[in-house]
Amino acid sequence: MELTFPDVQGLDDLRTYVARAKAADDDGAIRLQAQGQTLAAYVGVLPGSGLMAEGVVIGLRAMPLAAPAHVDVTVSLAALTDRLARETGSTLPLPPMTVNVAWAAMAPPRGGWERVGAVTAEDVYAVARQGIEEVASGAPSDAGGAAVAALRKHVWGRLTTTTPPVPAGGAFAAYVLGFVKGDGVAPGSEVTVWAHGRWTRLSTPTGHVLIR
Repeated sequence: MELTFPDVQGLDDLRTYVARAKAADDDGAIRLQAQGQTLAAYVGVLPGSGLMAEGVVIGLRAMPLAAPAHVDVTVSLAALTDRLARETGSTLPLPPMTVNVAWAAMAPPRGGWERVGAVTAEDVYAVARQGIEEVASGAPSDAGGAAVAALRKHVWGRLTTTTPPVPAGGAFAAYVLGFVKGDGVAPGSEVTVWAHGRWTRLSTPTGHVLIR
């Protein structure tokens, strides 16, 4: 299987997105879903907990393809990074080995979303930076994995003080995936907030964050 992008820049876009996702979770995975000439690339940023994966946070980037494709595979970010490092053109052969990750089975709804408001990109960026600093300062170097996981769950699971409030983990995902940037955020830029049942979606012109 392979994906063909309109140009080299299209493949570079995916390369940047994958690099950002891998920086957030070095052992992470990406679900590549294409029907026709649009690629939906999902990455897990925060895993959630329990059977219903409460608190799961997923990034989504949609990208155009030059040729129709019918693909739905989940592969490791490491394997895709290796493939991307070898390619210099606009066609990407996909890794043959797939992986199973819990969040990839959580299919976010494609339609029926209701807009519930918007928050400023500056606020989203600020929430993400504050949370990152809180996790870094609250997790000493000798802290065990369980303690760090509990701290991250506490920090990223709480709601922001914005109107409407959104899970802080959504702000974290928007920041690490490059959907909002510090110096790149124009004053007054908005992140729209959408709801569908137990799902919340943060949307920017660059990509979407889905939180359950």
